[in-house]
Amino acid sequence: MDKSLIRNFSIIAHIDHGKSTLADRILEVTGAVDKRHKGDQLLDDMDLEKERGITIKASMVRLSYRSKTQGKEYVLNLIDTPGHVDFTYEVSKSLAACEGAVLVVDAGQGIEAQTVANYYLALENNLQIIPVINKIDLSSADVPRVKKQIINVLGFREEDIILASAKEGTGVEEILERIIEVIPAPEGEIDNPLKALVFDCRFDAYKGVVVFVRIKDGKINPSTQLKMMHSGALYKIEELGVFKNLKYDAVDLLTGGEVGYFTANIRDPREIIIGDTITDTKNPCKEALPGYRQCKPLVFCGIYPVNPGDFPELRDAMDKLKLSDASFVFEPENSQSFGSGFRCGFLGLLHMEIVQERLEREYGLNLILTVPNVVYRVKTASGELIEVDTPAKLPTNQGIAEAQEPYASLLMIIPVDSIEAVCDFAKSRRGQFVANEYLGEDRVKVIFSIPLSEIIVDFYDRVKSLTRGYGSLDYEFKEYLPTKLVRLDILLNGVICDAFSSLMCKERALSKAHALVSKLKELIPRQLFEVAIQAAVGSQILASEKVRSVGKHVTAKCYGGDITRKRKLWDEQKKGKKRLKQFGKVEIPQEAFLEVLKI
Repeated sequence: MDKSLIRNFSIIAHIDHGKSTLADRILEVTGAVDKRHKGDQLLDDMDLEKERGITIKASMVRLSYRSKTQGKEYVLNLIDTPGHVDFTYEVSKSLAACEGAVLVVDAGQGIEAQTVANYYLALENNLQIIPVINKIDLSSADVPRVKKQIINVLGFREEDIILASAKEGTGVEEILERIIEVIPAPEGEIDNPLKALVFDCRFDAYKGVVVFVRIKDGKINPSTQLKMMHSGALYKIEELGVFKNLKYDAVDLLTGGEVGYFTANIRDPREIIIGDTITDTKNPCKEALPGYRQCKPLVFCGIYPVNPGDFPELRDAMDKLKLSDASFVFEPENSQSFGSGFRCGFLGLLHMEIVQERLEREYGLNLILTVPNVVYRVKTASGELIEVDTPAKLPTNQGIAEAQEPYASLLMIIPVDSIEAVCDFAKSRRGQFVANEYLGEDRVKVIFSIPLSEIIVDFYDRVKSLTRGYGSLDYEFKEYLPTKLVRLDILLNGVICDAFSSLMCKERALSKAHALVSKLKELIPRQLFEVAIQAAVGSQILASEKVRSVGKHVTAKCYGGDITRKRKLWDEQKKGKKRLKQFGKVEIPQEAFLEVLKI
């Protein structure tokens, strides 16, 4: 194939700015789907993505388009990417396989935090960027204001900006012509040794592991013996092809600049490393591609099966999920309350929620999640620096010389009239103001340095409320700073329930203790015996509540007679309840674990 007729590009934007709709219209204009089969979110193949209206995983498709200005048939490799801050890793993976990106901005919302973050990600990858103002058909659209923002904040010229309505199909052909005109053809020589980047994988029940690759140099055909440069594994190709018109399409050859897939009867998902370099065993390349920087999880929690016998199924499900989500990490752990499970790392709370739903839906598992924590660093009295991602790993107070917690650089883009409320809220979460910059007359960019633990739970929802839905935020890990770290335990009738244990800054412990105890009092149903709920740091009880026992009218059968008869029955009942309190197990409904995550 003539490399000059290939274009590899991504669509990037803030969440809900119309990336998936634009991808749908491009599929229709290029004839990848006919009008009978057209629909919404065609590249989003998970039910979860369609239900929530968000893209979770980057999707790739190969398209053919005849240019009206050039008069030639071009091959377009399109990658639709997620827009939420938790899935930035998916965006960075996709951009490494492209030469250009279409940056979509909502005509009503304007530039938002993830717009800026994705723009800089594309610049880091030296991509050619095409700015598009989408949703110009909306009554709330303010095109002149958004144009001004794009010119002032991102530095584009007015003539670079394309106006479009993905819903109505306006401007789609202009975008395709601009892609052909502006985005460079891929580099790479067919005569060089094979060098290809593994940028994505999927698990197929019939094909096994499907590996998506971007050929940088050389060529690959069904008889090529492949070698993974990092793992050293060797593979014989079973099927080679491209993902065309939303279907796997087998081909006989892929050359430098093309994007395609191969299968090699790989059944164990752990064999494939996203970012690995593939070469030919007979004529190997000298050095591997740089791949991707290691993705560090920011939020950790425990995941346990409700039925302990489902542990092997949970392990297999996580292996398969890891294949399609390289940012998800896990390792086995044991809990006194739930038995065997996994300590899992996520990029954020939405990422955690999505992983839980995918495990439950796609693999039919029933799961319990523990309270999420960030990773703290503790310098022990002996001078050793350890990472603490679970309350069980925290040493005693005597063993801690210094504790450090992770801080993030938080970027918010908000309406000017909300700046005071948002800044006060950020400061109440221990945030420190760093800088601000006005983006036109009605928007302002605000930067805070803030503890990561303060923004992973409900921070985004609160900012949305304070800005009436117009605020947006993006964050990235910055550094570790000293803190006073404590472990908050929840005791039920004097027994620690480790599922509710959490790590936090000392000044937050009292308010969190009262909130947890009050919530658990509402959620734990009344038992045959009284349940004492206590929140404690070490031996100090910070908050306490009681769930009254279920009352049983033991004297109902007494219709008179001496009072001593009733007292005897009451004494017997009291002894029985005391014995139950010693040996009875408190039943905690599953909803309680989910509700506590939101506190």
